[in-house]
Amino acid sequence: MSMFRETYESLDLEPKPIRPHILAAATVVFGDDYYAGRRETINLSGFVQLNKWPMPGFEHRVDERGHAELDLELISAPEVGIKGFSYELDDRIQVLSNPFLPNTGHVRQIVPGKNFPAEFYIRRFGILETSTLRLAHRNVIDIYGVVDGIPPYKKPLTGPYLGSPRGDGPFDVVQAPNVVRGTTLPEAWYPADDQNEPVGLTPTVFFAASAGPCMSMLVDPSLIMQVSLEGAIDVEVDGRTETIELAGDHRMAAGTEILLFGPDKHDGQGVLAQLARVAMVGHSAALGGRVMLRASWPRPSGGTLGEGTEEGLSRVSFPAELHIDAEFEIVTPSGNLYAAGPVHVAGRLRDLEATGSELAMTGADTALVTDDGTVRARLAGVRLAMRDAHVGETAAVNV
Repeated sequence: MSMFRETYESLDLEPKPIRPHILAAATVVFGDDYYAGRRETINLSGFVQLNKWPMPGFEHRVDERGHAELDLELISAPEVGIKGFSYELDDRIQVLSNPFLPNTGHVRQIVPGKNFPAEFYIRRFGILETSTLRLAHRNVIDIYGVVDGIPPYKKPLTGPYLGSPRGDGPFDVVQAPNVVRGTTLPEAWYPADDQNEPVGLTPTVFFAASAGPCMSMLVDPSLIMQVSLEGAIDVEVDGRTETIELAGDHRMAAGTEILLFGPDKHDGQGVLAQLARVAMVGHSAALGGRVMLRASWPRPSGGTLGEGTEEGLSRVSFPAELHIDAEFEIVTPSGNLYAAGPVHVAGRLRDLEATGSELAMTGADTALVTDDGTVRARLAGVRLAMRDAHVGETAAVNV
């Protein structure tokens, strides 16, 4: 009796693109000297388009050893890409696929005749844009991961690593299943011409191999809220408390992005919430100058919206309680500070438009520690006010 051998034909995939939301990070080294440059891990998000078999032009095959494989391609369009805010540049950055080069790859069985787990692989040619720069890299960046489905959605509120490292590196990372990473790093990025070709021999930035080595994961939220924020945090340094005024504009990829997951997305009851990105900038005399409040990449900031028993997002009654255990970090001129534990922030959303709602820290203050765990300060208060907001099922980079 012969053993049944799976191929991806059994999945009945539709002949149309996948356009999922993506959470990503990249550790960027600024300047023309990789070893002496300023290093920052930047949280990114947006949405991507994956064209795949059985769309026309894409193949499905089984090799002589029994491995099934299907073709896919990461494509570019004006609204498709990922974006985030850089403390070092004080500017928005966005990463797009180079439309003049093929960003192709495959999903391939690891064990012959068994669809999952599978190898996910893309040859990535990217474009990096800021308000003043347009950059390209010369070599391909190979993106690799192990996935257990198509699309390979990550479970809500789960982290990208097998563990929770602290800091912007350098250190080794081990990605979780359904998380992909660049494996051919570091890579230099150069000024680009109108054909997206790198110009000259002097790079402007590098993508580093850690702590966010061009990492990404697909998630499937019910709703995405991109919100401008104003507010303040109270930080105690050497026994004295300073109130630091902060602000971030979502049109500059700052402010915050909040993801909402209905029960159909997490096999449970109620609506889950995630603070996917935070970037709010201000000035602190006690911390040495310009600072930025951000959300951790390794540690998800998760919570709930509503009473927790709703059978769908549409069943949430407003105003509704929003609770998030935020994993905050503060970037300072002399290094990063990390909240030693989650900071509980809560408030009431007036409605899904979010504008006018406020969140505030509740509970005891929290130590702020350096990469090696040394206590440098304490976070004593957080107050966030939601301003202009864009809410929808997708998060286009050109919003």
